[in-house]
Amino acid sequence: MSNIEKTDRTLTLIPVVLFGFSFMGLTTAFTTYGIAANISHGMVPGAMVVATVVMMFTAYSYGKMAVAFPSSGSAYVYTQKSINPSVGFLVGWVILMDYLFMPMVNYLVFATFFSAAFPSIPHYVWIAGMLMLVTFINIKGLKFATSVNAFITVFAFLFILIFIGFSIKEILMGESTTTLFSLEPFFNSKEPLSYTIAGAALLCFCFLGFESVTAFSEETVNPKKTIPRAVILITLGGGLIFTCVSYFSHLVWPAYQTFNRPDAAAYDIINFVGGKVMYSIYLALYALAVLGSAMSSQASASRVLYTMGRDGQFPKKFFGTLHPKYKTPVNNILLISIFSLLALFLSLELVASFINFGAFLAYTCVNIAVITHYYIRKKERSLKGTILYLIIPSLGASLNILLLVNLDVHSKVLGASWLIIGCIYLLALTKGLKEQPPVLQIEENYDVDLK
Repeated sequence: MSNIEKTDRTLTLIPVVLFGFSFMGLTTAFTTYGIAANISHGMVPGAMVVATVVMMFTAYSYGKMAVAFPSSGSAYVYTQKSINPSVGFLVGWVILMDYLFMPMVNYLVFATFFSAAFPSIPHYVWIAGMLMLVTFINIKGLKFATSVNAFITVFAFLFILIFIGFSIKEILMGESTTTLFSLEPFFNSKEPLSYTIAGAALLCFCFLGFESVTAFSEETVNPKKTIPRAVILITLGGGLIFTCVSYFSHLVWPAYQTFNRPDAAAYDIINFVGGKVMYSIYLALYALAVLGSAMSSQASASRVLYTMGRDGQFPKKFFGTLHPKYKTPVNNILLISIFSLLALFLSLELVASFINFGAFLAYTCVNIAVITHYYIRKKERSLKGTILYLIIPSLGASLNILLLVNLDVHSKVLGASWLIIGCIYLLALTKGLKEQPPVLQIEENYDVDLK
């Protein structure tokens, strides 16, 4: 039995799913619609279905690895235990890039949005205000954060239902030129399939964050069952919600070429469907969604840092300790907040370019980890095992590699640079790979008192 205090597990399936929805951001379906419509030539619903299928492969692999290793740390732990400790360290390093920069993206989006609405208030005030609020909530602990996430996600879901209701009303009243049920948004024989695939490549970014809840395994009741179910529900549920939003958006505004600005297409659609009142509600929802995403990403990053600090891969006295009262990794939360102050000086485009590289590399390694752990080490090589533990994860890895190599040049250069820095640190940590990085010891009732 471990000599560390047993975990106080408080999260059940619904709060975990709400965390995942909040991190992923249900309003992403609105904010990405116009750009995706241009790329896919209006076939956004069809592209969203393709994106959902692609991401379900990786969600499957995350679920399998969460059963094998029910510990916080996500892709870092999975690759460390299944492939190699050094590979695990590097995966943890690149996914940190994703987690560390995601809060910054939210602060920048929030500041840009509200600076436009209230130009008299300086840009940095919005960044600092949101940053302090997110930090305060996460220091207080997951019980408080879970309540906030529940409110934000339920509000977003209700708004989407209202949007769909108003859209149906517009269609039935004859304001739209299409019928309520149509296959045209999913498939149009007049448009090459390549446009739909291109749209799906973009829309996969809507799903970034579905895997974030695996970092809360040590705080979840019965994580071997709860976390895999949550990952699948978050991915599938998010895909269904995104598809519904894009479907009704297409029905009420099929002429995607007529948007005033593709990146602001949601504003045109919402104004058309619900008027100024609904538009105002959307603005408030957008602010709450940014808060939820920043809060969830900061919480996840702090726990990945905690796991790596507890392992000794980062200084344990700083990274691997908890606050005596709140039982949260306060040092890590504050460090991420300080790092996020770079949002005062960096552009949104530059920060966003860091994120994609780490996400797809981590997703690829998790798929490979399933093959290594189940098919190679546990020798699950029956027909069923070959399908579940070789073919499916191989497809997942291949699809993620395809997305990785098709990233823009800035993403690949910046991501590779971050990876090189991680390799240098790993060489220093292991004295030129003569020693292995510390390995996380996982027990059945693994133990960190996070609330």
